[in-house]
Order: sequence, then C-alpha cells, then structure tokens
Amino acid sequence: MTLTSIDWIFITGFFLIYLIIGISITKRAGSSAAEFFASSRNMPWWLLGVSMVATTFSADTPNLVTDLVREHGVSGNWMWWAFLLTGMVTVFIYAKLWRRSGVLTDIEFYEIRYSGKSAAFLRGFRALYLGVFFNIVIMASVMLAATKIGGVMLGMSPLITVLLTSLVVVIYTMLGGLRGVLITDFLQFIVAMIGSIFAAIIVLNLPEVKSLGALLSHPNVNDKISILPDFSDTSQMMIVFIIPLAVQWWSVWYPGSEPGGGGYIAQRMLAAKNEKHAMGATLFFNVAHYALRPWPWIIVALASLVIFPDIQSLQAAFPHLPAHIVKNDLAYSAMLTYLPTGLLGVVIASLIAAVMSTISTHLNWGASYIVNDFYKRFIKSDPTEKELVFWGRVSIVGLMIFSATFALLLKNALQAFHILLQIGAGTGLLFLLRWFWWRINAISEIAAMIISFIVAVYFEIIHPATGLPHLIEWQRLIIGVGITTTGWISVTLLTAPSNMEKLLEFYRLVHPGGPGWNRVLEWAQKSGKSTKGELSLQWDLPTSLVCIFFGLMLIYGILFATGFWLYGNYLPAIILTITAVVAAVLLFRFWKKLKFE
Repeated sequence: MTLTSIDWIFITGFFLIYLIIGISITKRAGSSAAEFFASSRNMPWWLLGVSMVATTFSADTPNLVTDLVREHGVSGNWMWWAFLLTGMVTVFIYAKLWRRSGVLTDIEFYEIRYSGKSAAFLRGFRALYLGVFFNIVIMASVMLAATKIGGVMLGMSPLITVLLTSLVVVIYTMLGGLRGVLITDFLQFIVAMIGSIFAAIIVLNLPEVKSLGALLSHPNVNDKISILPDFSDTSQMMIVFIIPLAVQWWSVWYPGSEPGGGGYIAQRMLAAKNEKHAMGATLFFNVAHYALRPWPWIIVALASLVIFPDIQSLQAAFPHLPAHIVKNDLAYSAMLTYLPTGLLGVVIASLIAAVMSTISTHLNWGASYIVNDFYKRFIKSDPTEKELVFWGRVSIVGLMIFSATFALLLKNALQAFHILLQIGAGTGLLFLLRWFWWRINAISEIAAMIISFIVAVYFEIIHPATGLPHLIEWQRLIIGVGITTTGWISVTLLTAPSNMEKLLEFYRLVHPGGPGWNRVLEWAQKSGKSTKGELSLQWDLPTSLVCIFFGLMLIYGILFATGFWLYGNYLPAIILTITAVVAAVLLFRFWKKLKFE
C-alpha cells in the first residue's frame, strides 16, 4: 500500500510531539527517583485513569480481540471481559490500601508486609522476575503487533519496524520519566480512540461489507455475533465463559488485571494525590477499558471474516510476510489497508501511539523495580537521586533491547496471552488475601511463584513432548490453579508467620481491617502495644462489596447495551441501558459511604 504526503505528515507529526514532550520535562523528571517513577505523588485521577487505559490500549489488543473473534466469535471476548471482576475489586477494596501504603513500587510492599530475609529475597527476586522477565514477554508481544502493522501497512520487515519503534519510545521514556509517560498517554489515548472508531466506520462502508446490517447477516459472520457462547458446545463454553468467570479472574496474575492490583496499575494508584484519586483513576480505567473501547475492534474483526475468511486468504494477500506470523490476529492490520488517504495516516499514527503508550509504561515500570527494589535495596543503599535516575534510564535501554529481540521470536498475540495466563495461574488468590489474612508470609509468595512457573514450563514445553493426551487451555489453567493454590496454602500453614511487630506496623499503616487480623490485634493488646479499640476501626468491606456489584452492573450494562444497539436488538438494548443508568445512580450514593483516611 502507498502512503501519501498527508499520511506521512500525520505520522511524523505525532512522533515529534512525543519527543518534544519528553525533552521539555527532562530536567524535572531527572530531579529525583520519586519524580521519575511516581510523578511526585500528586497526579489527578483523570490523567492517571487515561494513562491506565492508554497502556492497555496497545497495538496488540485489537489484534488479540480479532484473534478471539475469528476463533471463537464475539463471545470469545469473555476471556478478558471476565477480568472486570478483578478490576472492580481493585477499585473498591485495594486502590485505597495501595495509596495508603506509601510505597514507591508495589514490589516494595513485600518488606512492609513481611519480615526477615525471605521478604528481602522476595523483593529482590520479584523485582527481576517481573521487572525483567515478565516485562520483556509483555513488551515483546506488543512489539510483535507492531511488526505486523509495519509489515502489512508499511511494507517494512519485522527488524526495521522493531528498530524504529524502539528508538523513538526509548528516547522520550528515558528523558521524561513517568510524568512524560502520563502526558503522552493522554494524547495517545485520544488519537488511538479516534483511529479505531473511524477505522470501524470506513470498514463498514467497504463494497465487500456494504453496511452494518449486511455484515451481521453475512454467512461468514452471523454465527459469530452472539455475546454469550453456545451453551450446547461444552468445550467452547468452558474456554470462553465458565472458566474465565468462575476461576480465571481471581486466580490468575495477568498484567493490568492483577487480583488486588499491581504492576503499572499500582504504580498509577501510588502516584495519585490521595486515596479518592487512586480509586477514581482505577474506576475510570475500568469503565473505558471494558465499556467504551471493545466494539470498534469487534466490528473490524467481524468485517475481516468477509474479506479474509481464513488464514490462507491472509497469506495470499501478504505473501511478503514470514509465514509464521500470518495468523488470525494479522486480520486487524490487514483490514486497515483499505483506509483512504489522510485517515490512513491518522490510524497508523494511532496504532503507533498504542504501541508506544504500552511500551513506555512498561519500560518505566520495569526500571522502577530494577532501580528501587534491586539496585537501591541490594547494590547501593545510599545512592544520590541523580544516580537512581541514571540507572533508571540505563535500565530502560536494556529492557528495550531484550524485548525487541524476543519480539522477533513470537508468532501471535493469543500465544503470548495464554503463556502469561499459565505462568500466573494460581497466584491470584494469594494477592487478594495477603492484605486481609495475617498468616500469609513471604515463603507463601515464593512458593506460589515457583510452583506456578514450574507448572507453566511443564504444560508449555515438557507436556507436548511426552506424547501424553493433549490438554486444551482451560484444562491446563484449572490444573495449574489447583496445584499452585494447594501448594502455597500448604506452605503457609507449615511455615512461621511474619514477625508480630512487623504485622502490627503494617496494620497501623494500611488499616485493612477484618477478622483476618484479629490474632495480631489480640497480641498487640496483650503485649501493651495498643489499647483496646485503638486499632479496631469500622470495616467498610460490606459497602465496598455493594459498590462492586453496582460497578459491574454499570460497566457490563454499557458494554452489552452498546452491542445490542449495534445489532438492532432494541428491547435488550433499552433494558440494559436503563440498568446501567440505575446502577450509576446507586453506585454514586454508596460511594459517598466509603471511608477514606
């Protein structure tokens, strides 16, 4: 395909804007580690919320949605829609706890919650495990999407695409720190939303597609549009609906949807002005992520089934691309080749923005772990602020090099999604309970991490070579969750808890409340560490649970109402719209009853 001058003006213009932003705040970003990694903890909810959305609005996200729709139909999106349950729990229970903790990174949490050498080891190891290993896998999957966009829309080789994208994003991330990431994320989200909406509109008007009504009735599409899976197909129902809703959301650690919050979501909450802003940012993220963004992607994915009904048709259309990367997720980029001049430049710029917003966040987040939780904690305990910023920038460059290299080895977005789910299977319940059950210790987390990784290696590498019966994704997930959860709970009960002094200190700082801390409060009173009733604050979990319920009604209501309006199915559309409005009113009322410090 050929780009005109106006297309290139849009593309290069966005590149220059991001670089200018990074350069303009370089001095401020380099003033301290708190500024470089947490924007001095004074960011408003709306900017943090948009940044969370922009980060998850990666170029590989529409590719993943396309992969799911082409493979399982619209209902296949339940594999990630189910994570809304995690999101709502994070909003109304954990957001204020994270902000209250006052840590710079969520990894620093380990040494305020646990005691002893095991806590120090966990912090250091987890910093490298998540900040380096996991981070590289995530960024590589994003870069994989960039190579498919570059190959389909610009005719560039994967190597050239990776090199160009890496160079620009490293420069402005390295210079601007988290503040630069937040500001560019705001612009990138606007551009990305405009691009995806206009792409869906143009695709619906293609001669092959004709209109939305013609698309939905097309024989390649009409059996793919159901929002709920076919309950007569047990395997399909388990894969895309039952397992995600019953098991996946609470048991699996997945970037951006960590049970109890974590990663770059926690980084944004920790950068908020206060607890209310942390909660507001996370709520906005969930509304935008699940209710506002999916349908433009879904429409393009459905339209791709008309023009590129199978992988063979994609291979025939793009013979210059390596065969191993021509998978269902390529169809999204393939559809964008039909866009007209001018709009094509905007959409390509929006996809580039999506790539860079995600990678910039992960670079800054990963570097914060390396610097704050490894270098400062174990290498040099009294570094200057300039040293910390310097090593943060060095870490950013190193992470980008490794991620770009690994990106050239991946095949498709769904592959990376399943790998990450399997590695995190069974750890989620621990992340939810560690705030509310005093008995969990650092050894519990180490055991969960090791067991889940071993299980993932077995299923992804060893099992296929054994000749044993093939296990599909949901079966592997269930087994992994069962083994890991049983393992870490057993280790918890067989090992000593953290030091009571440390546990009391954590309780005083965070005030999680609940019966899971009664043993610690009783010890504090008997040992004279506190007076009766001093630490027994009123627990607002019941109110939080009500807010979670109405939050789910609100967001799922908007999501599914939008789908039914598009489908022309007006009765359920009206009912769901009214449900969403009522849920919003009730949510606002109960929000005011929550307790903040």
